[in-house]
Amino acid sequence: MEKVILVTGASRGIGRAIAGHLAKKGNKVIANYNQSEQQAMKLQAELKQENIDIDVVKANVSKREEVKSMVQSVLEKYGKIDVLVNNAGIDQEKMFQDISDEDFRKVIDVNLYSVFAVTQEVLPTMIQNKNGAIINISSVYGVTGGSFATMYSASKAGINGLTKSLAKELAPSNIRVNAIAPGYINTDMNAHLSKEDRKALIEEIPLQRVGEGIDIARCVNWLVEDDYTTGQVICVDGGWE
Repeated sequence: MEKVILVTGASRGIGRAIAGHLAKKGNKVIANYNQSEQQAMKLQAELKQENIDIDVVKANVSKREEVKSMVQSVLEKYGKIDVLVNNAGIDQEKMFQDISDEDFRKVIDVNLYSVFAVTQEVLPTMIQNKNGAIINISSVYGVTGGSFATMYSASKAGINGLTKSLAKELAPSNIRVNAIAPGYINTDMNAHLSKEDRKALIEEIPLQRVGEGIDIARCVNWLVEDDYTTGQVICVDGGWE
């Protein structure tokens, strides 16, 4: 059955893979972007060539008013949102002593506050329908922490805590809440790594390969179709952690 699915941060990387994969599975996908309009439109055009239609919508998900407008536009067109994938996120590597208040607030706003804000705006339609799925894209660093990634790790750990708590709160409304914690995935966010660093990381991964966006997308699709899993943080990392 076709589901209406909102994916935040869907123009690049993992979000792009998720949006494309879910659309190919026959769902009505709304792909959110903020700055990467060209990439979002390219995704839409590529899927159109396969006779697959997706919507693209611009919104800074760290801004409540823009989130409200985005969700309202989706509800006006489709009348519901069955699945929310909170994927939007940024990274900023700095030594802890060099982190400014502005740095910290920006990472927390984009990575964690956006999950709070978008979820809060989407929930009324799910509660009314007594059905829904919320899938938050976290990170293995939210479980283990990462050197020079204090802000990022803290934001992702926050997502994990929010996921587990909200899953308990929303279970009576038949709304499932889960998180996926990717490991080392081949995205723009990791493009800065040198060949030596990349090789060293791969040697630490038992499956001996870098993950791809489709690996995360397949897990998202499983959580869309499953109706009994909730409150979980699922590491998709090739056995890395």
